[in-house]
Amino acid sequence: MSDTKPPKRKANSIDVAILAGVSRSAVSRTFTDGASVSEETRTKVMRAAEQLGYRVNALARSLHKRSELVGLVTADMHNPFRAEQIDWLSKLLGERGFKPIFLRGERHADVSDMIGSLLEYRVAGVIVTSDTPPQEICEECQRYGVPLVTINKQDTGAPLDRVICDFEAGGRMAFEHLRSSGCKRLGLVLPESPSYTIAGRAASFRAACGENGLDLLEIRHGGQDYQSGLEAAGLVADRRDQIDGLFCVADYLALGLLDGLRRKHGVRLPQDMRLIGFDDIPQAGWDGYQLTTIRQSRETLARLAIDLLCRRIDSPELDHQELICPLELVLRET
Repeated sequence: MSDTKPPKRKANSIDVAILAGVSRSAVSRTFTDGASVSEETRTKVMRAAEQLGYRVNALARSLHKRSELVGLVTADMHNPFRAEQIDWLSKLLGERGFKPIFLRGERHADVSDMIGSLLEYRVAGVIVTSDTPPQEICEECQRYGVPLVTINKQDTGAPLDRVICDFEAGGRMAFEHLRSSGCKRLGLVLPESPSYTIAGRAASFRAACGENGLDLLEIRHGGQDYQSGLEAAGLVADRRDQIDGLFCVADYLALGLLDGLRRKHGVRLPQDMRLIGFDDIPQAGWDGYQLTTIRQSRETLARLAIDLLCRRIDSPELDHQELICPLELVLRET
């Protein structure tokens, strides 16, 4: 005969009611914000719940009232910018009384599938920081009454609210900083397949060069990551006589580029070449880098996105809106 005991069953609201000597509805009222329940009953219920290890089933409760769950769809969590962005979204959603559900996909994963799975949980809304969702899934969210907000994604004409950084101003800001620093031979480093906002900031920088009659040397290599920047350093170093000012469209890429130029190719920054990045990730301010960059605030992006989400929840009939996050030049040593 086996000595193995069956797994202990999780306590439910009926168990709490029996132990506390109250009705099941009293247990429900105790765990419902704003519900009427005497202090004596509340004390009994809470004491019994603690003794039994009872926890409210938030998913089950969400079926009977407006859900507190908000889906966060993201990718590229190795990128410090994205990791900090999700951290701010989670923190600020909590302050608004929401509980985030985090879905991570690899780059170019099927965003529709991830959003579709969130609809099964009757979420209050969805915030997307990965690839732009297709129009079909946006329309499905609208039919189900689930607000959808994107951060730094292109406008596809789909029914959703969006927040973007002012990347056009950012590209010109990078150009103006390098020109004001005396640079005349400009270079641009970007990934082989840039995202929507990265392509936008590069296009703005490129346009500013053209408007001012300056030739621009473009170097496309790899992705938006440290290793790609490290590898691109050799391509830049081979053309150092053609570049005295360099715009790298993302800090994560720029940090690899900076290490490669200094440590592998003996390029001194800012003496031999000036470098400006974009994003102002925390590592950009580390003593080993001190990267001059353009800051887009993860906190501001998150606040604007959550403001749009709450607005849509409260007033679903309003026109869809686009909010622009301002940028700031951060002067350091490169």
